[in-house]
Amino acid sequence: MESTESSYISSPEQPQKRSPPPPASPPSDSEEKPTYIRFLVSNAAAGSVIGKGGATITDFQSQSGARIQLSRNYEFFPGTSDRIIMISGGIDDALKAVELIIAKLLSEIPTEDGDDAEPRMRVRLVVPNSACGSIIGKGGSIIKSFIEESHAGIKISPLDTSFSGLTDRLVTLTGTLEEQMHAIDLILSKLTDDPHYSQTMHAPFSYAAAYNTMNHGLNGAGVKFQHNKDDITNSVTIGVADEHIGLVVGRGGRNIMEISQTSGARLKISDRGDFMSGTTDRKITITGSQRAIRAAEDMIMQKVSYASERETD
Repeated sequence: MESTESSYISSPEQPQKRSPPPPASPPSDSEEKPTYIRFLVSNAAAGSVIGKGGATITDFQSQSGARIQLSRNYEFFPGTSDRIIMISGGIDDALKAVELIIAKLLSEIPTEDGDDAEPRMRVRLVVPNSACGSIIGKGGSIIKSFIEESHAGIKISPLDTSFSGLTDRLVTLTGTLEEQMHAIDLILSKLTDDPHYSQTMHAPFSYAAAYNTMNHGLNGAGVKFQHNKDDITNSVTIGVADEHIGLVVGRGGRNIMEISQTSGARLKISDRGDFMSGTTDRKITITGSQRAIRAAEDMIMQKVSYASERETD
């Protein structure tokens, strides 16, 4: 889905929900120590964070005192169709900005009438592999203590070697907003004290290099995907309504080229009149690794669903 720069009203009460920093956190000098935190959001959510004309992100920066940056449209974290938000500043400022963003996204999750359950979403932090040891601890002692103290679920993914040059891992947090913010507070305080983490603060804010190591093409025959010897080239055919094919292709083929380059998959669209059996849906054949196919399919569905939402407005 394209970044929908829609206007929403921020709730001033939300930031007050953050639990106080844990007693074990360093004193006031740590609050002023510059740090950063990165996490993933969908392309649609990124548009919500930006707001109409950048109003929301400007407001969040003003409220928190932190700097908020987003990766470019369709510059995704490798193996996903999610963009990266980077927040930098003092620990308290960064935490407040994170909470403003998460609370904003939670407020937009649709709920059933009469459902009093607190909406939840998973938060995926991006952490350099070199700094993960500081939040895992010997025998997992530190991460276990974080889980017990915050009551949030915390899971650290293994380093994905499918993408050359990728040195980051994902830390997935589940739970209520308060539980997740407590966990983020604990994790960020620990990371900020790790010299390996601070050294990566000014690393290039881009994953383009990881994608550019893949071989990909739009029309060439016999394109091989060799970024992981364990990947097997597969082919999947999906149907897209004929009237929406133009959205997938884009002006001058721009959209389909972006999807192919970002996902690493090769796409082929059937000719006019060549439909999926029993439908008026055109065929899109996606070829590549399972990971590449999933990423390409997600991006196609985002474009189509965005168009469908606008048609129903």
